[in-house]
Amino acid sequence: MKPRLPAIIIALIAVQIVCAGVFLADVLGDASEQTAMSWALVPEALACIALFLGIGFEAVFLSELLRRKASLERSVKLASSELQSVIERHFDEWKLTASERDVAALMVKGLSIAEIAKVRGSAEGTVKAHLNAIYRKADARNRAEVLSNIMDALIGKPLL
Repeated sequence: MKPRLPAIIIALIAVQIVCAGVFLADVLGDASEQTAMSWALVPEALACIALFLGIGFEAVFLSELLRRKASLERSVKLASSELQSVIERHFDEWKLTASERDVAALMVKGLSIAEIAKVRGSAEGTVKAHLNAIYRKADARNRAEVLSNIMDALIGKPLL
């Protein structure tokens, strides 16, 4: 099973925090042992500060990415729900039977006639008969026109 990226990043940040703590303890230990200010500790202290700032930046950046991901997932869920609603409204408007709705839904998903027949456990001839009924009720000549009718409702106006 593939580990999730945020968990890996959080683990790396945790390791960095431990390392930064050890580094800070070393700098503070060296500073407490000296009686006078040593310029040799300045680069170590600055590196320690930079390390903690980097950890803070990583944490904020990760938090923002996770927030954005959650927002995008909510948007996709809403869009998917709206798409399903538009499709169902068309099926209602066209007065499709339950079998025709099943076939139409599988058609919208992009399945071929053979795939639809296999999923439904029916003959390809039966699927073709349902598709012809769907085309007639949708006032369309083919699959593309049925999908175009649905897309027109999504974007608010006909493409042609």
